[in-house]
Amino acid sequence: MNFATRLLHGTNAIDQATGASSIPIYQASTFHQTDIDQMGRYDYGRSGNPTRQALEEAIAHLEGGARGFAFASGMAAISSVFLLFSAGDHLLVAEDVYGGTYRILSRVLSRLGIEVSFVDTTDPERVAAGIRSNTRALYLETPSNPTLKVTDLALMTELARQHGLLTIVDNTFLTPYYQRPLELGADIVIHSATKFLGGHSDVVAGLAVTRDEELGEQLYAIQNGFGAILGVQDCWLVMRGLKTLKTRLDASTRSAEKLAEWLDRHPAVERVYYTGLPHHPGHELQSRQASGHGAVLSFDVGSRQNAKALFDAVKLPLVAVSLGAVESILSYPALMSHAAMPPEERLHRGITDGLIRLSVGLEDTDDLIADLQQALAACSQPAAAKR
Repeated sequence: MNFATRLLHGTNAIDQATGASSIPIYQASTFHQTDIDQMGRYDYGRSGNPTRQALEEAIAHLEGGARGFAFASGMAAISSVFLLFSAGDHLLVAEDVYGGTYRILSRVLSRLGIEVSFVDTTDPERVAAGIRSNTRALYLETPSNPTLKVTDLALMTELARQHGLLTIVDNTFLTPYYQRPLELGADIVIHSATKFLGGHSDVVAGLAVTRDEELGEQLYAIQNGFGAILGVQDCWLVMRGLKTLKTRLDASTRSAEKLAEWLDRHPAVERVYYTGLPHHPGHELQSRQASGHGAVLSFDVGSRQNAKALFDAVKLPLVAVSLGAVESILSYPALMSHAAMPPEERLHRGITDGLIRLSVGLEDTDDLIADLQQALAACSQPAAAKR
């Protein structure tokens, strides 16, 4: 069964009780037990709910994993996965990771006695050199946010396996449509379902999938105990969004490719970060380990002054914190997604004051180009030579 068909018919496509074409929203906090000696499948809403179960089974099916879990946000999913580890454990984490992930690692897990080292995961030698006797996991994000560095998933998972480490991958940018890390050896995949999976800027949600049942049981104990579950209304919204995932991503990716090529030629743009460009350092690797390049790109206009001028002039995209929606979204990483990261750390990762991230939506591509053309015309400072 191909991916488009699996989205519609893979799991829980039809409600078995009524034949409804949409899984019902079971708005219940508790469930009646007919026999206290044999408790039913559901007892309390935090521990399980039929609507949430349908979403969890759907994402597990799409990622090719054993167990799926729905959380109250992408960061709730990430934080819950990190709770698999204990004081004294050490984690190796991709250095150009999402700012919220950086914040939980540097400000919260550090207080719990969990050590973290940030490393360039595009360099296998640096990763290998960073492994310690107490290292327990390798956390990857590929392509990275917002500079779209590409990490070799098969190589990293093999390295992790050799040292007895778990491999955790944030797959938000590409979704299981374009990239399936579990098939490349990862142990856990995480999504901010707020983004492409939900796809309509109307839900905040997080999902995680484990490779095997044993790890799934461990994560379920945390989900049930910690309680950061996704509400049933939001579960239903994510399931609705999943049905059009392929169609949306196909269209947005086509537009992103055209926009990246156009921006790459524009004299006001110093640099474009998009794995679909042939000169991107990770282009060939991305083409091998994923079936698409996605709808997110970043471009550098050289200065904060130019970035501010562009944001003030642009008309079509939302200027907002988020990505992966039907409408295009422009973000300013230095003050939005990566505001929690110290300036020197941002600069080390290439997140300059002139860097802008664009999540391409479903608008007409020519309209987006025309809007960006007039917005870039407002940039007064000349761009440096292309890098």
